[in-house]
Amino acid sequence: MQSVLITLLIGACGAAAAWVAGLPAPFLTGPAMVVSVAALLGVNCTIPIILRDLCFVIIGLSLGTGVTPEILSAARTWPVSLIIMCLAIALIMLSGAWMFRRFFEMDRKTSLLASSPGHLSYVLGFSADIGANVALVAVTQSLRVLILTLMVPAMVALLMDADMSMRLSEGEQLSYLHLAILFGLAIGLGWGLKRLSVPAAFLFGGMVVSSFGHGADLTPGAMPQVLTIGSFAIMGTLIGTRFSGVTPTMLASAALGGVCLTALSLVVAFLAALLVATLTTLPLTDLLIAFAPGGLETMVAMSAILGADPAFVAFHHLARLLFLSVFVPAALAFKRFG
Repeated sequence: MQSVLITLLIGACGAAAAWVAGLPAPFLTGPAMVVSVAALLGVNCTIPIILRDLCFVIIGLSLGTGVTPEILSAARTWPVSLIIMCLAIALIMLSGAWMFRRFFEMDRKTSLLASSPGHLSYVLGFSADIGANVALVAVTQSLRVLILTLMVPAMVALLMDADMSMRLSEGEQLSYLHLAILFGLAIGLGWGLKRLSVPAAFLFGGMVVSSFGHGADLTPGAMPQVLTIGSFAIMGTLIGTRFSGVTPTMLASAALGGVCLTALSLVVAFLAALLVATLTTLPLTDLLIAFAPGGLETMVAMSAILGADPAFVAFHHLARLLFLSVFVPAALAFKRFG
């Protein structure tokens, strides 16, 4: 319990410092940075699973308030972006594996799994089963998630005129009764989705329940922003806890490769997003967040911070994981890949 309180305190300090400094998406990026540093310095940083899931429910409920019939009617343009996104994922993974083998002397299996743009638990399971370097894969993938969490808001801030200060709004908020009903239904649906092994089950549970409630005007109003901001801060803290137990030697062995892979991923994702924005009427901001191969929960939550379409972003990141579920074993099976 003491380590949890210390972790939350460090995350809160990071959020406050980032907000004062005026950083993009401060309540997400601040805790991610500060808790990562603390974990690398040897602090035992941890977040209980139950607290993590409760935060995902709150963020999901918040995201669902932005899903409208107009947004869903635009889904007819999504197949183009889905196809190009899958091609971009394949390019990131295969070119990243080549880079790791050519310049970082990784073996073929480790290079392919370390370069996978997402699906961390799935990839780590493969790593253990086929004899790849699990520690190297885990640290490289954790660096990818952290750097993308920090860089995507910065890219959007440079390219678009978006307000990412996460200031408190004064709009109508959900009544306590509606909030309690949505929360209970979201937990129930999230539990069911988790039993079906759906990724980010509680986040999607909250998003689906809230989308129906707001779409039918049964539960008008936004989530209390104190809850939403607190959940973003805990999510940022959770990203930082990935580095608990990582030694300086492990970090040094993976740092340069992780940075290079993330840079490659950002360039490919940006070019793919730019291509789709040219071919369709989809906003570049939505495409950047949907194509950036960060953590599913983090990128979907970021769509709320950056004013993107949460349904579009969530659908694409779920599709990315489904594509990787097929492409990763296929790439490992064909010796020509990587």
